[in-house]
Amino acid sequence: MASARAPQVTAQAAVVLDSVGIDRNPYLKDLVDGTMSLEVFRRTQEQFFFAVTFFPRPMTALVGRLPEPRRRLDILRNVVEEHGDFDEAAFHHTTFREFLRRIGSQVDTLDELDLLPAVRAFNSILTTACLMDELEVGVACMGIIEMAFAGVSATIGQAVVERGWLSRERLIHYSLHAEIDVRHADEFFAVVEPAWEDERRRYLIDQGLQLGAYALDRLYRDLHLRGRDEAE
Repeated sequence: MASARAPQVTAQAAVVLDSVGIDRNPYLKDLVDGTMSLEVFRRTQEQFFFAVTFFPRPMTALVGRLPEPRRRLDILRNVVEEHGDFDEAAFHHTTFREFLRRIGSQVDTLDELDLLPAVRAFNSILTTACLMDELEVGVACMGIIEMAFAGVSATIGQAVVERGWLSRERLIHYSLHAEIDVRHADEFFAVVEPAWEDERRRYLIDQGLQLGAYALDRLYRDLHLRGRDEAE
């Protein structure tokens, strides 16, 4: 992922993601190689729904923490896109529910599910990073999750189609994120790119990158373990 707006932060994010190896995460491996059943995929994706619908909330908190109005715009644009550019039918919350419905979930009962500790932990990490930690940590954390999720979305979308669970024409949500999350990441990274030359703030940016990569990778690993336990 090359970026004219944030080349240094983007390059470091790529190093971090390569080190974490989220593309080698066992959740994605089992999905791609056919080990994961549709039932396990469905149940784990139902849990992931609670991360999807929560994600804009810490993002919104970051907007309020940026003192300069101009610097708020990139993240604010992200928040608006998460809410379908003010079209409720295009909310990412809504499109993911529709994805779940298309793979066989009873979406009307999603609110009755018990939230897994792994999902609550992921959401809590984002909340803490964006509300209580240094600003650079929160921005970098959210940005690298967007960057990673572009690739994750492409992998999941391709696997769902290749497994025959949905046709490419009926694939929703993941097809969009494979395209737009690269830009979303760039918009986050552009906010902190000017701070890269400051050694102390560069450390905070790197901490945020590592935290976000760890949190997303850990979430998928925990969902993989949960799915494996349920399958046994």
